[in-house]
Amino acid sequence: MNSEDIETLRKIGLTTYEATAYITLASLISATAVEVSKSSQIPRSKIYEVLKSLAEKEFIEIETGRPLKYNIKPPITTINKQKEKLNTELDKLASKLNFIYENEIKQVPAPVWKISGVTNIIQKEIDIIKRSKETISMRIGFLFEDELEIIIKELKKKNETVNINVLISPECPYEHSDANIIECFKKEGINVYEADIPSVKMMIIDGKEMFHTYTKINEDKNEIMPNSTIGVWNQYEDVAKNYESNFKKQLKKIKMKKEE
Repeated sequence: MNSEDIETLRKIGLTTYEATAYITLASLISATAVEVSKSSQIPRSKIYEVLKSLAEKEFIEIETGRPLKYNIKPPITTINKQKEKLNTELDKLASKLNFIYENEIKQVPAPVWKISGVTNIIQKEIDIIKRSKETISMRIGFLFEDELEIIIKELKKKNETVNINVLISPECPYEHSDANIIECFKKEGINVYEADIPSVKMMIIDGKEMFHTYTKINEDKNEIMPNSTIGVWNQYEDVAKNYESNFKKQLKKIKMKKEE
């Protein structure tokens, strides 16, 4: 019996004995408690309690008779049902804890954090986009490997309810140099404009928080140097509003120039 399978079943709420009995029944299909005990090596003193618990958790069914028969339900149906239940519970917990987090973090005396590592920075960008309720303003002076697809995917989820505007440098360093970055945004209906901006990324959400990302660029190859990357997450609302105001002014000038 594979210990990894038992550990996986434990993650969706079964005990070690329950997982062992369940895997055993997958091969027996239908069996008495004594047969399950013998095949699984679970003590007889424990097997009835274990099988009863599996039935209560809807992994198996009990067939009346003498002796009782224990029948396994189709595993694909049962496990998918448990997975959906767990995902629902995790989503509720995430929403609950995030609500607490967003309310309490405002009380932090100095809401500025440095974030290192490309993976951590991209994840923070995703988290910030998900929190947006009114506006997302982005200046993109460079992109990490495969970041374009990730960012567009998250922005698409918000595009109908949040006012999104993206400014992108025509010289934007990106590993996939053949990709037309602006067209990738336009294709998904996201407001995007070409702008003369430095090799820095900035994201402002609802005029309340902002995220700057800085990196060194190999100018000869026009490539990002990921190990030099640093993100600065700033929740000083006055600072965010100031940057938002400057962003709007720059956006207005670009729109006016475009209309000429």
